[in-house]
Amino acid sequence: MIPNFVGVTGLPRAGSTLLCQMLAQHPEIHCEGHSSPLCNTLLGIRRMVSDDQFFLSQLDHSGQASYANLASAMQGFLRGWHQGGDKKAVVDKNRAWLHAIELLLQIAPEAKLIVCIRELGQIYGSIEAQHQKTILIDFIDHLADFDRFGRADMLFAKDKAIGSPLISLSAVQDLPAEVQKRLYFLRFEDLMEKPAACMSHLYAWLGLSPYAINPEKLAIGLQESDSHYHMKYLHRQSERIVKPGKHDIPPRIQAQIESACAWFYELYYPQKR
Repeated sequence: MIPNFVGVTGLPRAGSTLLCQMLAQHPEIHCEGHSSPLCNTLLGIRRMVSDDQFFLSQLDHSGQASYANLASAMQGFLRGWHQGGDKKAVVDKNRAWLHAIELLLQIAPEAKLIVCIRELGQIYGSIEAQHQKTILIDFIDHLADFDRFGRADMLFAKDKAIGSPLISLSAVQDLPAEVQKRLYFLRFEDLMEKPAACMSHLYAWLGLSPYAINPEKLAIGLQESDSHYHMKYLHRQSERIVKPGKHDIPPRIQAQIESACAWFYELYYPQKR
């Protein structure tokens, strides 16, 4: 049996670590929990082979066969990355999966993505709060010298921690309906308020057997490397779900976020409009 592929993607500080921790509890799921290089590697293979002169020359006289060879090789790489054993599903976590959804579905048509989202002001607030606790260390992309408004602006830039996955999320609106059916949007707030119900619904969407999650007793898996992110984006696991407190966001920053990302609130948080 070849397990179905499930990608965990979405926005930072939106519960992907907790989600993977709970997915790993299900006996039919193989989930390592930490961020994976698989998506980046597949994108790298596409870039490399697209510039390879030997492959390009094959397209001239055996285009269909060469393309089929490439598809088979990439599918084999995807299947071989995780040792799922007799599991029904394997879970791979990487925020780039949403950007690469059409590539993924070409090599794994049964694949599904769980997209983690959260109110954007609270995402910024979570990152800023952690920065204040580690203010003597700079971000990996050198944001510490900015003031709070400038840092918020930079975090939402198109190539930064919030802005990059937010662009991929915006592009979902342009995907064909059949592709959009492969996406499950999970709000952080819902996961915190009713974790058992959220996971029950999610397991059903994934085609798995019912399984009851105990929010007060969770197994702890592999710890992701927070030092890689300069301790600015923690991925801590806990034996129980503890709802985080609300971050106080300066009104000017909150207003700017809601204005610049009005489409996000209209789609996912219409009650705030």
